Amino acid sequence: MTPREFIWPVRVYWEDTDAGGIVYYANYLKFFERARTEWLRSLGLEQSALAAQSALSFVVAEVHLRYAAAARLDDALQLRLRLVEYGSASLRLQQQAWREQAADAAPLLLCSADVRVGCVHTASLRPARMPGTLRQLLAAWVQGGTANDASATA
Repeated sequence: MTPREFIWPVRVYWEDTDAGGIVYYANYLKFFERARTEWLRSLGLEQSALAAQSALSFVVAEVHLRYAAAARLDDALQLRLRLVEYGSASLRLQQQAWREQAADAAPLLLCSADVRVGCVHTASLRPARMPGTLRQLLAAWVQGGTANDASATA
């Protein structure tokens, strides 16, 4: 089975760049965070609601980044996300930032990340099991999607 992919567009703004107009390396982490948040939202889960209703939050436990090329001011990027695995209290995702090129050229890979996210009790930051409804949403997405997932591709 081909892993499903969620795609979220991002434009590079002045505040994302250094003095040379190149995206500051740490900002890829912000881009990836936004894509994860929008992916969860597309599944019907808002992180603020999870925190308010269940006193649970997601935290990044581990990230491995590899930079391949530079993004620049005004570039249109595609952030791609694939769920690699999930357990009772964590997710492992592969995320990539691609620059859209001219119509006759293939997109260019800029940065890739392997990200492990853990579910924790908000107050103590101790590991916690994800709610069963969330695990069901993840399983449905892996198997073909949810009604809310308009921007995902197989």
